[in-house]
Amino acid sequence: MSTRPLPATARPEPPHVLPESPDVYKTLLESTRAIPWKIDWASMRFAYIGPQIETLLGWEQDSWQTVDDWVARMHPDDRATVVDFCVSQSRAGVDHEADYRALTRDGGYVWIRDVVHVVRDAAGEVDSLVGFMFDISQRKHDEEELLRLHRDLEQLSLTDSLTGISNRRSFDQCLEIEWNAARRSAQPLSLVVLDLDHFKQFNDAHGHLAGDECLQKIAGALRAIARRPRDIVARFGGEEFILLLPETGAAAAALLAQECVARIAALRIAHGGQGAGAFVTASLGLGTVAHVDAGATARDFLEAVDGCLYAAKRAGRNRIETLQGTATDRPQA
Repeated sequence: MSTRPLPATARPEPPHVLPESPDVYKTLLESTRAIPWKIDWASMRFAYIGPQIETLLGWEQDSWQTVDDWVARMHPDDRATVVDFCVSQSRAGVDHEADYRALTRDGGYVWIRDVVHVVRDAAGEVDSLVGFMFDISQRKHDEEELLRLHRDLEQLSLTDSLTGISNRRSFDQCLEIEWNAARRSAQPLSLVVLDLDHFKQFNDAHGHLAGDECLQKIAGALRAIARRPRDIVARFGGEEFILLLPETGAAAAALLAQECVARIAALRIAHGGQGAGAFVTASLGLGTVAHVDAGATARDFLEAVDGCLYAAKRAGRNRIETLQGTATDRPQA
């Protein structure tokens, strides 16, 4: 078998060597979904932009004359940030990318990712910018949907599933925030801790479904009391509820605690269980810190007010006990 080399004219070109014809490169670029472009740095004019731009945005290929056309066809909320970033990176000779909303000819917007390469001349100065525009609308939609789902899950993790009000985790987070805010602002902070009286006997007498319905009604009544945006009403656990009242002094907090008792009485939820009265009542602990001391903690404050609640229980229930030790009796409903 002959081993003589093939003549030069008969040797096949290696497959990785691209042809030299610029038309071939242009065909390759214009057959992709990415939109190629080139801007001359000195004149800030488009030297080229792919015809795919018309398919994506509706603007004719030859309408992209200068950088001003690119800027004008950008969402106003994105314009300043994106333009400042791209100009500064380009001047520094740094390759970069930017996401923004591009205006379509019919008045809509498409999310674009611009990937930019800085071309330098022999002297090292910026000569031109070349890059690709990519349609990332679906990706942005997916990201926003994931973010919405994350927010929904986060909200669920902070909400009591039975009553729809805040849960213990949410309350703990808010208490720390408001405690630190009270320390900085020297504003008062109040807590009302509330526990339904003889609730085990209620469940024994009426069943757990009725018990769940009772808790839901109580939560609705208490929600109406926490009127301000920063007020929090939470299910603290079982049949125990708590109100966090930022910037609320002792007198105002006492009125709100009394309103809790009145609203629960107005529900007239029949009890009649062993040792209980005719209707559901509650015992309350109430506390106000006028000025948060540097060495004090929110946990200590919470435990002190919770202690007032149990003092009200020991004193006969259906009453309000304050942190200062003053008890307020309530008539049996």
